[in-house]
Amino acid sequence: MGRIAGRMLALSVACCVGLIGQAQADPNYPNRPVRIVVPSSPGGGTDIVARVLAEHLGRAMNGQFFVENKPGAGQSIGTEMVARSANDGYTLLMAASTLALNPVIYKNIRYDAVKDFAPISLMALIPNVLMVHPSLPANSLKELIALAKQKPGEFTYASAGLGTAPHMGVELLKHMAGIELRHIPFRGSGPAVTEVLSGRVPITLASTIQAKPLIEGGQLRALAVTGSKRAAGLPNVPPMAEAGVPGYEALQWYGLLAPAGTPPDIVSRLNKEVNAALQQREVRERLANDGAEAAGGTAAAFAKLIQDELVKWAEVARAANIKAE
Repeated sequence: MGRIAGRMLALSVACCVGLIGQAQADPNYPNRPVRIVVPSSPGGGTDIVARVLAEHLGRAMNGQFFVENKPGAGQSIGTEMVARSANDGYTLLMAASTLALNPVIYKNIRYDAVKDFAPISLMALIPNVLMVHPSLPANSLKELIALAKQKPGEFTYASAGLGTAPHMGVELLKHMAGIELRHIPFRGSGPAVTEVLSGRVPITLASTIQAKPLIEGGQLRALAVTGSKRAAGLPNVPPMAEAGVPGYEALQWYGLLAPAGTPPDIVSRLNKEVNAALQQREVRERLANDGAEAAGGTAAAFAKLIQDELVKWAEVARAANIKAE
């Protein structure tokens, strides 16, 4: 073999080796339908955000984007399916903050929230609201903390279930405020809030959209929101950090991801289109109607959020003695 031919062969082999594990970009992407997997049932927050995005991406990228619901096992079934899918940009994941909570709560998660995905963009943020039954003698977060310190472990709180955002949000409050409240998990936020409305359990966290009518109707009393600023729908309710627990923040979030190894130019283009969608008034209003605030940002910033969340909730789980099951 001649010297030039040998060098060309070596270069060809090196290029092929370099492409292993990295899908090749399609210059005409998308030229076939793109599915956005939602690892939960239709009608929930993740599903709503995904459908708003799919509609925009279909128009903006002159292609077909559709939502496929794959619920089960605390959102793990659909999430794992995307992690194992081809990394060509035609299977995407609309993940919720559960992505960073499940590894803390469950032992047998068969995906790595960092290594198995290519983050595209944060989509939306939803604060929860700390609410109490009117019979509880606490009109502010500081009063609730004082009451809990006077009677450690006497007061209970209801959550939507083990490892959910409301559960972990209260555990973070307990950790940061140095108080003890007993956890009573339910199968979903509806039953949890119903129990607090009855007065049998005095405290809960719930999404702003679920909480707003109950607060405005005087059925429950709002003490604080879990975001770093006041929620648009509840401007008179202070954030936890302002109400007595400096540095507190616990938001439910939604974001778009692809399988690891998806071509960077596809990730970049999708990021650009997601951010463009989130600047549109119609999209922002549709998200706001469901209690969500449009977010956006770079893929790198979203990746850092996921990593930070994993560290944060692992620390909260250790402090609360929550063992992975």
